[in-house]
Amino acid sequence: MSTFSSSEMAAEVFGRLFSVMLEDEEFVARARQEGLSVRLVHTKPDCQVFVSAQGVVVGEEAPQTAAITLKMSCDTAHALWMGRLMVPVAIATGRLRIRGKVAKVLELVPMLRPAFDRYPDIAAASGVGA
Repeated sequence: MSTFSSSEMAAEVFGRLFSVMLEDEEFVARARQEGLSVRLVHTKPDCQVFVSAQGVVVGEEAPQTAAITLKMSCDTAHALWMGRLMVPVAIATGRLRIRGKVAKVLELVPMLRPAFDRYPDIAAASGVGA
């Protein structure tokens, strides 16, 4: 069984995670400077999140084009954000697929540190088990 009971629950958790990131002025400034946008395509259950310096769009309205697209299951995303699965392992095992320039991905990773720190609390507050 999936960590997330529904697409709505996944959208709530991942949408909240990136909304919190957009409260970080440094993240927004760097995303704007780098022209960075990320499309996260989650499966099992399905959920899409688009993040740019302008905001977060969750669901079917999420733009289909971004500088980086990350595709993974919701369980894989949960394991990554909880720190139980490292990005290189997820890529090597095919659990995480990336589309976009490698340089953009490398710019993104350090910018996400605050998200890794905040995710466990956001997940717990939404009723997502450890």
